Amino acid sequence: MAATSLSPVVISPTFKTLIKQTQAHQTETNDSSLTVSLKTCKNLTEFRKLHCQVTKQGLIHQPATVTKLISACTEMGTFDSLVYAKRILEQFREDNQNEGTLFMYNSLIRGYSSIGLGNEAIWVYLEMLSLGISPDKYTFPFLLSACTKISAHSEGFQVHGSLVKMGLQGDVFILNSLIHFYAECGEIVLARKVFDAMTERNVVSWTSLICGYARCGLAKEAVELFFEMVEKGIMPNSVTMVCVISACGKLKDLELGETVRGYIGQLGVKVNTLMVNALVDMYMKCGAFDTAKQLFDESAEKNLVVYNTIMSNYVREGMSREALNILDEMLVKRLAPDRVTMLSAISACAQLSSVFWGRCCHGYVLRNGLESWDSISNAMIDMYMKCGKQEMACTVFDRMPNKTVVSWNSLIAGYIRNGDVASAWDVFNNMPESDLVTWNTIISALVQESMFKEAIELFRMMQSQGIQADRVTMVSIASACGYLGALDLAKWIHAYIKKNKVPCDIRLSTALVDMFARCGDPLSAMEIFNKMEKRDVSAWTAAIGAMAMEGNGNQAIELFNKMLRQGVKPDGIVFVGLLTACSHGGLIEQGQYLFRSMETVHGISPQIVHYGCMVDLLGRAGLLEQALDLINRMPMEPNDVIWGSLLAACRMHRNVDMAGYAAERIKELASERTGIQVLLSNIYASAGKWTDVAKVRLQLKEKGARKVPGSSSIEINGEIYEFTSGDESHPEMIHIAPMLDEMNYRVRDAGHAPDLTNVLLNVDEQEKEYLLSRHSEKLAMAFGLISTKQGMPIRVVKNLRICSDCHSFAKWVSKIYDRDIIVRDNNRFHFFQRGVCSCNDYW
Repeated sequence: MAATSLSPVVISPTFKTLIKQTQAHQTETNDSSLTVSLKTCKNLTEFRKLHCQVTKQGLIHQPATVTKLISACTEMGTFDSLVYAKRILEQFREDNQNEGTLFMYNSLIRGYSSIGLGNEAIWVYLEMLSLGISPDKYTFPFLLSACTKISAHSEGFQVHGSLVKMGLQGDVFILNSLIHFYAECGEIVLARKVFDAMTERNVVSWTSLICGYARCGLAKEAVELFFEMVEKGIMPNSVTMVCVISACGKLKDLELGETVRGYIGQLGVKVNTLMVNALVDMYMKCGAFDTAKQLFDESAEKNLVVYNTIMSNYVREGMSREALNILDEMLVKRLAPDRVTMLSAISACAQLSSVFWGRCCHGYVLRNGLESWDSISNAMIDMYMKCGKQEMACTVFDRMPNKTVVSWNSLIAGYIRNGDVASAWDVFNNMPESDLVTWNTIISALVQESMFKEAIELFRMMQSQGIQADRVTMVSIASACGYLGALDLAKWIHAYIKKNKVPCDIRLSTALVDMFARCGDPLSAMEIFNKMEKRDVSAWTAAIGAMAMEGNGNQAIELFNKMLRQGVKPDGIVFVGLLTACSHGGLIEQGQYLFRSMETVHGISPQIVHYGCMVDLLGRAGLLEQALDLINRMPMEPNDVIWGSLLAACRMHRNVDMAGYAAERIKELASERTGIQVLLSNIYASAGKWTDVAKVRLQLKEKGARKVPGSSSIEINGEIYEFTSGDESHPEMIHIAPMLDEMNYRVRDAGHAPDLTNVLLNVDEQEKEYLLSRHSEKLAMAFGLISTKQGMPIRVVKNLRICSDCHSFAKWVSKIYDRDIIVRDNNRFHFFQRGVCSCNDYW
């Protein structure tokens, strides 16, 4: 058999073309099949199986296939899927000894950015650059989004620089991302610069800046930009409308909100659930609750977000029952409340002090595993405290696995609200860590409990620990300082606020006005008041009160008239200050006119406190019969305070008979008020009725009551010294006694005669003179003279009313020693200067 030779097959050009077409068709078929398969993958497990099949088919080395795998894996949007996508890229690079493609890296950057892993997205970008792969216009929007989500300011600025170098600053999509980045980072000025420099803008450009303005608290600018956008013919989308409507809500401008709402129909913007939610929120914030509820009721697709919005707004406005009604509607419709819902519901229960509904909410929280949220547990602590169930609040607190500072603060605030300052103080001392809210809460509690020195000490301790005070802190400290009457401390507090640039809003400015007024420095008080850019009724009340303390009734009335001219509506508290000023200044007719004008001019019904001011006004003037007649004509039953004012006037004008009548009325209303019995005893003693004095004092002894001794304090070099009448045990008495003797000699030689009627004991005149010389304000004045430099004012704070002898004595001392003496008793200020008192002897 002849051998057969095999020669190579000669392939014609036509056949070669046919082979290439067949291979291309096969590749396209595989790609198409892979694309379909990738779209059907529901989770990472299915994707891994498909990945294995592709690997077995030998397609894993093709860049197009790997690109599709990475893109599909990143679109799953989970952390695990992105880790897997990164591994596919790394394996491809290792097997093929190349760097991968730009599309692969863009896919990873987009994926990491979409789930908020900004740092990982930035690292992928940096790795891409290190491999020499240049980014394109699709890279930067994803990268800027990543920087935005993690507030990577510095990195975002660098990205901006890179895209400018690459000449991509004209790309609308990139510039929109830049606007969004700057706006979210609070750099709204830079966002506006990018916007203004754009040669071409679309709806996203306008919307990004509008939303940026709204988020940065520039609601007015956001609305103005929206109107500008519409004027330029740019059609807003639903996102634009949501941002603008929310801005109107922040402005609380209902008319503006209605105008913006009108554009929805005019411009043909499709109304969705987000827009309904924004509208409901806007109407609620503007006080149009009925319109908001109607819109809510008419909404066909109400989701949990809308329910939460209307509930939270109801709670914020104190409409707790309405909030719980919304919760009931949710449950009827079988819409499961989430933690946001329950926060509103628990807060509503707290406002109502409803422990029953609070327990129901607590049960729902436990059944649905919501107690793990700190905010929920903190709200329940607050709710139980407000319901007076401290044990339940402590139980919730004890069961918390993660006790935050807010949790501790909630417990402290609850104790304070229930008047248990001791427990609050104990919690404060046992906290593992504290914040500014903690310190503010406990300092405020000490001030409320009249523990002013302790509040100041705690403030100093707070400073030593490096905690920066805010305006809330300073309001409490200013209040404490005012009650102490410590002017040097008041000046230091004012300087501290300026030095540390503590925002001085209306409330803090008002507190400072009141502080200086109480410290006997009306000039500083009015200086702060006059510098206030905005003044509400409380600020005017503080200024009027400063004039009342000074006894300057005419200036107080002038301030009131100025307040009316500026369109500020007065309230009942303003009239208390006005009537007090008239009382201290002896302005009888003006006080009576103001009292009548309350109802006839301003529509304010006088309350019992205003009647008390009028009784004091008439009583001081010696019009005791008119004062008694006013009491008998009151539309409400007079209380013990009203009768107490009459009794004090009876003592001043030594009307023993009416004093006895007033004392009997007080005894019927408040038999426990032993101070009234003391005052009656003093009235009898002033009249020399020692038998009646003995009877009253015997009754006091049987009750175990003791007369409160007169005490005075004086501030020297930032330290407060206290003196008690007749107490010779003060450590400085060895220096004070000689000074007192000198003062007594000099004022006697100048013409002062001791008023012995102020000694309410049945002793001889020599003993009376000695006791009179040891009154607490005289001890304080003597100490002030020996402890301060010549020409320095002497400021004394007394717990009781200054007696007539001490008043006369202080006038002489101010003249002889050429010193300004300021005495704040429990009723008013007395400014003694060159032998004259600011009260013109009407106190």
